[in-house]
Amino acid sequence: MTTTRSAPSAASPQGGLAPSAARTLATAARVLRQLRHDPRSIALMLLVPCVMLVLLRYVFDGSPQTFDSIGASLLGIFPLITMFLVTSIATLRERTSGTLERLLALPLGKGDLIAGYALAFGLIAIVQSLLATGLSLWALGLDIIGSPWLLLLVALLDALLGTALGLFVSAFAASEFQAVQFMPAVIFPQLLLCGLFTARANMQPVLEAVSNVLPMSYAVDAMTQVLRHPDATGDFLRDVLVVAGCAVLVLALGAATLRRRTA
Repeated sequence: MTTTRSAPSAASPQGGLAPSAARTLATAARVLRQLRHDPRSIALMLLVPCVMLVLLRYVFDGSPQTFDSIGASLLGIFPLITMFLVTSIATLRERTSGTLERLLALPLGKGDLIAGYALAFGLIAIVQSLLATGLSLWALGLDIIGSPWLLLLVALLDALLGTALGLFVSAFAASEFQAVQFMPAVIFPQLLLCGLFTARANMQPVLEAVSNVLPMSYAVDAMTQVLRHPDATGDFLRDVLVVAGCAVLVLALGAATLRRRTA
């Protein structure tokens, strides 16, 4: 009697594999190698937030107290915006060039892809946050009461949130132009409602309620806590947990929406 041995089932090319540290690191290394040959994107991510902070400092040259009051908040907002823009465009470029199609045809999990992209851009976000925070504190004279390390932590979380948002919205854009168009829809409302221009408690009640669910509002609140308090407060811990949680949630949504565009 002949027995038939069943062949081992192949892993789904659509991402049925469990997350793997090796695959995640390989994806991150590939993204970093590509970015190394794109100096304009590197300059946008690393230098533009610093240039904007320098410009802001000398716009308020006659009123350094004004720079102190809003500089900390913008230290978190500028990295979020630049990381959102670069990440969304770079990821979309992978889609339109067919690279993502080829990767999804491999035994590579969706979680590995998203985690790899997040890791690669997250490493750049660390460098960006170090540069912007160091420049603000030691070159531009930003005066804060709290620890510079707490300021750096919030700046880094904001940059990671921008990375997560960029990865997520790239799934819904068909071109780089459309990716840029998501910026007014995703970033500008948060910028207006985050409490940077006026206290959120002074807003119309409906707008205040909307601002209470937007992650940038908690990023600005966390920066304000560092500006005014010498130690980490309960509100500060709540704010950083909300920002970090939103980043993880958006990354999970990005993995869920990751798909091949062709059969």
